[in-house]
Amino acid sequence: MIRYLFLIPLVLGVLWWLFLQANNLTLKQGRKGFLYILIVSVFIAIIYTLLLWFSGRQF
Repeated sequence: MIRYLFLIPLVLGVLWWLFLQANNLTLKQGRKGFLYILIVSVFIAIIYTLLLWFSGRQF
């Protein structure tokens, strides 16, 4: 499960790009959405890292 976490930002980024394409928006106009996706993904990675560290489990 943990090894597939990299798919979260990838899938969200593709979905956001498809949304932009469907609404005839440019990547420059959708830059803020990509930033939010990056921030949420980093937050998820930090939470999972802390949970693994606190529980003492290894990858």
